[in-house]
Amino acid sequence: MPKPLEITLGIVTSVGGFLEIGSITTAAQAGAGFGYQLAWSVLLGTVCIAFLVEMSGRFSAVSKHTIPDAMRERFGVNFFAVPLFVMLGVSLLVLAAELGGVAAALKLATGISIPVWAVPVAFIAWGVLWRAPFSLIENGVSLLGLVTIAFAVAAVKSHPSYAGVAHGLLPTLPHRDSAHYWFIAVSVLGASITPSLYYFYSSGAIEEKWDSSYIATNRAIAAIGMGFGGFLSLSVLVVAAHVYPRGSSIDHYQQLPALLSSLFHRTGFWLFIASLGIACIGATIEIALSLAYLVAQGFGWNWGENLQPHVDARFSLTYTALIAIASLLVLCGLDPIKLTNISMALTAASLPIGVFPFLILMNDSSYLGEHTNGRLGNAVVLAISVIAALLAVVSIPLEIVGG
Repeated sequence: MPKPLEITLGIVTSVGGFLEIGSITTAAQAGAGFGYQLAWSVLLGTVCIAFLVEMSGRFSAVSKHTIPDAMRERFGVNFFAVPLFVMLGVSLLVLAAELGGVAAALKLATGISIPVWAVPVAFIAWGVLWRAPFSLIENGVSLLGLVTIAFAVAAVKSHPSYAGVAHGLLPTLPHRDSAHYWFIAVSVLGASITPSLYYFYSSGAIEEKWDSSYIATNRAIAAIGMGFGGFLSLSVLVVAAHVYPRGSSIDHYQQLPALLSSLFHRTGFWLFIASLGIACIGATIEIALSLAYLVAQGFGWNWGENLQPHVDARFSLTYTALIAIASLLVLCGLDPIKLTNISMALTAASLPIGVFPFLILMNDSSYLGEHTNGRLGNAVVLAISVIAALLAVVSIPLEIVGG
């Protein structure tokens, strides 16, 4: 495939895969609760994930290693066990939230309760992973996810104060409800900087046999794709600031369709259902696959979505088990919004555990030769990860105490 086409397709894939229940919910809560004031958290998260995606693609293209594989090789199995189990624990909650997001979209469309949809949705996600090649998962599901561009159209239609949005891109202290402000900021950061996204991207570079000639392609995909994905998340925040009264609290998924229905009426309601359902089924598939990559690569098993399941049986068993466990959490009746909030905040709190060793790898010339990180990339990712983790450690207990 010609590289210009690969760049275009990669950017489309990035856009389609960026927005899901975490980004939609947390951005909507930020806009409803604080207007444009938390726009900076979307910007900060987008900058960080763009750097991380670029690094993960460059690492795999040059070193021919995935991130988990190199971590195990560089630091040993005992060290690797720590980020492995932390990521599995946190990402399993995220996986359940995404699966619950699909079920919530179906509940809005049909009136049938969320737990009833848990098993059918899990089976569909598993079936795609069992039968589809990597290219179909990467491109097909994400192309469908472009329906989320409806949020950008809605943001323009709401006639926002562009000066107010620009001002919100600069961090400011809250004027009220400080604990909730920082908790939402942390949740937005966790929704943007999901480790499963750059782990998936790293593995995809190996699946598609990238080499050092793809460095420029990788940079374009990371910058433009993640940048436009962040723009969509910011659009949700802007629409929420317009639709909901300032200081509103979004506690139930039934409140979310107003993001589009208030501007596009009945069409907007169905556009929202399509956006939520498609985005979340795509995220469910990608997160389950990313975690299967993490486990299989960390333990040195055969892996690859392009392989037949009997060739990489333990890899296939891993994503099967993860989807089954996530569906059980949805069957228990856990609320998708509450599950999303806590899983996004925990993601932010755990960022340094996965990011620090990755940055060490990105500065190791034995893997990357002349393509090691520059000072700017190291500084940006390190600073944002530490800030997000510190804010999470402080804000999560305060949010729990405050109800």
